[in-house]
Amino acid sequence: MTSAVSNNKQRIAFSVHGSFLRGTILRWHLYCAITVAMAAAIVAGVHGAISALLGGFITWFAGLVFALIVSGDRIRTAGETLRIMFRAEASKIMLIVLLLWLVLTTYTNVVPAAFFAAFIASVLVSQAALLIRETRGQ
Repeated sequence: MTSAVSNNKQRIAFSVHGSFLRGTILRWHLYCAITVAMAAAIVAGVHGAISALLGGFITWFAGLVFALIVSGDRIRTAGETLRIMFRAEASKIMLIVLLLWLVLTTYTNVVPAAFFAAFIASVLVSQAALLIRETRGQ
């Protein structure tokens, strides 16, 4: 009986963590990308806005892939959880490198300042969002 209660608590905790990753952090990525894109549109025009959106969406997409890899309903041991977290982080980093390369080599009108400003801002926002506690529904 105690084992069933413990397993249920683990499932609920992991499920809440997964929904937090998919919800709050990814939403903050979007807000950040759109805010930087609006500023870039004023300063550098359409290509600045597109560059900023691309820079912000790289981190958003990598965060989405991370969230999809770590979220799940089955109960995991500590070892399985660590293995999944490392695999998700490695996937996120490889995807970021690939997408950075793809944008910088294919989009000829990229505005580097807007692109990297949005990318760096989005990375910083994702780290800050991890420190914020989800209060909705509590």
